[in-house]
Parts: sequence; C-alpha cells; structure tokens
Amino acid sequence: MTLADSPALTQDRATAGSRPQRQPLAGRTALVSASETARMRTLGRELAAAGRRIANMAAGELDTPLAAPVRRAAIAAIEAGHNRYTDTSGLPDLRSAIAGLVAEKTGLAWTPAGISVTAGAKQALFNAAMTLIDPGCEVLIPCPYWTTFPTQIRIAGGRPVALDTTATGYLPTPAMIRAAITPATRMIVLNTPNNPTGRVYDAGLLDQIATIARDHDLWILFDECYGALVPAPAVHINLLRLRPDLRDRVVLVDSFSKSCAMTGWRIGYLAAPEPVIRAASAFQSHTASNPNVIAQHAVLAALTTGRAELDAFQADIRTLLAANRALALDILAGLDRVPVRPGEGGFYLYLDLGRLIGRRFADGSPVTDADAVAERLLGEAGVASVPGGAFGDPRGLRLSYAIDGDDLATGLRALVATLNRIA
Repeated sequence: MTLADSPALTQDRATAGSRPQRQPLAGRTALVSASETARMRTLGRELAAAGRRIANMAAGELDTPLAAPVRRAAIAAIEAGHNRYTDTSGLPDLRSAIAGLVAEKTGLAWTPAGISVTAGAKQALFNAAMTLIDPGCEVLIPCPYWTTFPTQIRIAGGRPVALDTTATGYLPTPAMIRAAITPATRMIVLNTPNNPTGRVYDAGLLDQIATIARDHDLWILFDECYGALVPAPAVHINLLRLRPDLRDRVVLVDSFSKSCAMTGWRIGYLAAPEPVIRAASAFQSHTASNPNVIAQHAVLAALTTGRAELDAFQADIRTLLAANRALALDILAGLDRVPVRPGEGGFYLYLDLGRLIGRRFADGSPVTDADAVAERLLGEAGVASVPGGAFGDPRGLRLSYAIDGDDLATGLRALVATLNRIA
C-alpha cells in the first residue's frame, strides 16, 4: 500500500466536501501589495535587458560604484572567514562606531545599547512599528509618503493617517498636524530629506512639530536615510540636535544604502531609547537573526579606518547629484503644464500632473491619473518613473536623477516631448 492509498487520506478525501473551504492566504495579506517602486524599477531593467534604451528614473539608488573602503573591507572580511552569526543587533564594534556617528549628528552622548543594526532601514522601520504600535493606534504621515510607511503600520495593527501636503509645498503645517491628532494618535513619521518629494524640513518647522509631539505625548519616527545627500545651500537638521529634550520619544532611522551606494547589501540601523532597542532586538532575533555579517564588517571599516575616504566619496556624490539636478531642472523647464518641485535633498524630482488629468494623450485616450502617464512614458519615451499613487498622491510622478548624465538628458527630453503632446 502506498502513502496515497492510506485509510486516513482516503477518509480525508471522502469527507473533504463537507468541510468549510480553507482560505488560501492569511487575512493580513490583504493589507500588503507589492511595492510599486520595486515594480517600476524591475520593469525598466527588464526592458533594458531586452534591448530597449531605458532611462531608469524609477530606481531609488545611486548609479555609481561602491564606496572604496566598503569594497575593500568586504573582500577582507570574506578572506578572513567572517561567515558566522553575529549578535542579533550587530557586531559590538559596529554598534559602538554607529553610536559615535549618531553622537556627531545629534550632539548627544550615545552608547551601543541605544543602537540596533538592521537589514536596511526598512527592517529598522518594521522593528519600530512592531515595537511601538498597538492595534488601533493612529500614526500621522505627511503625504506624499514613502509607500512602506503606511503598509508597515497596517501590518502592526495601526491606522495610518495621511496629512495631505500637496497644497502646502509638500511640507506639513503645524495646523494640519494638530487637527489630525485624536486620543488614539501614538506617533508621527517625519522623513527628511523626503522620499518622494526631496523636501528638506527646516529648523523652524521641526521645532514646531517637536513641541506638538511633546505636548500630546507622541513618539516621533525620524527617517533621515537621505541626510548625507543634501547639497548646499540646503542643510539637513537632525531633530535631536535641535531638540535634545525629546530624546525619550524620538526614534532615529538611517541607512548606509544611499550614502555608501550599497542598496543591495541591506544594512541600516535604529537609534532609540534603550527599552525600544531591547524590544526591537527581540523581534529581530525571530526574523533576520542578524544583519549580513560581511556588510557589517564593510561598514565598520568605512566608519573607522576608512572614514576620511568615505567622507570624500559622499562629497563627490553630492557634487555629482547637484550637477544632475541642475541639468534635470533645465530640461524640465520646457514642460508646458507640469509644475516641478525642485527638492532640496536626496535625488528625486517630483512632478505635479494635476493639470494633465482629464486631458487626452496624442492618440486620444484619456489621462486618468499618474499611473496612466507613467505607463505611457515607459512605452513611448523609454522613461521608467514611479507614479504618485504609490505615495498616496494620484497626481504626482517621482523621477530619480541619480543616473548617468547622458541617459538622464535623453530620457528627460523624451519625457518633456511626450507630456507636452497631451492635448
């Protein structure tokens, strides 16, 4: 008798029709959809691999070689046989080096006990959400927002509350924040420099938001992953340097993905009050176990023996991005009906397509939303972008200018011609 002929399985088949049908997926999967930024980035790469010339402005990463001290240290770590588990929250020496880095940014003393190394900033944000948000809690998020923020809040059982900034220059106002606070509000998310708009929050705005958070006993999740990529004259300000009195309610999230051109290595960190770090580390111990060990050794070297070289690398990146930004704005000035918000930091430009919605493409089909425009740009202009629906704004379009200058110029000229043909 084979296993397939066993009496137990035969009985199961006989009674299967009388049982309630099993649902194939857990209910929480309805809260999550695949990242639109990842989809458009991948689609652009697939078309390029098939032979089309694509200006891939959907990718949220630098089109540059890896920072040299990171590369050398990674090779050395492999040769040295560093292939074992590390502490859940990262190598002690790396946590110490990051504590020093955070001390520089905040002007406050930090110890490794306040640091957790994570598999990119995305895991740091997830750990923070699972640690700080109870079911039913509300979290305020300025909109347009990075698509992962509301998704992770929903996974944690919370309710994201979008603050529409499209009429206020893509910056939240103290008035709109106060109006959105309810007894269920637990936290506010601040992302500066902002993804997708590139806006950088100034000291006055940060100070007002900090006071609101203190008065209403709110946590602040401060995501500064693009903080190292702010060219003059704009200045990125760490919230705790401005308001050290909020140290017990601020959670800092940062990443080495952008600043070291190592997005695929997945290495970031959480800096927070020690009880938060202990709880977040407990969650991490049951998910990732520990961050990538080679990436940890590579970043450790970049922050210690390679720090001067890393600083020079980042200065060169800011110079390159400033040149690309100027080129992009010069070409986009040719747009007829599309305002361009020149973000101060990061490497994104954000287009407001509101005046195109309801018009028609050159072939007569309607312009329904930014998704339709993004599809048309990819098909006709060879430009991969990310439509604003991914960011809670159906009228917006995000363009990354962190790509090769020739591809950037060619792609943007084709984009301008395509959008200007909309009747």
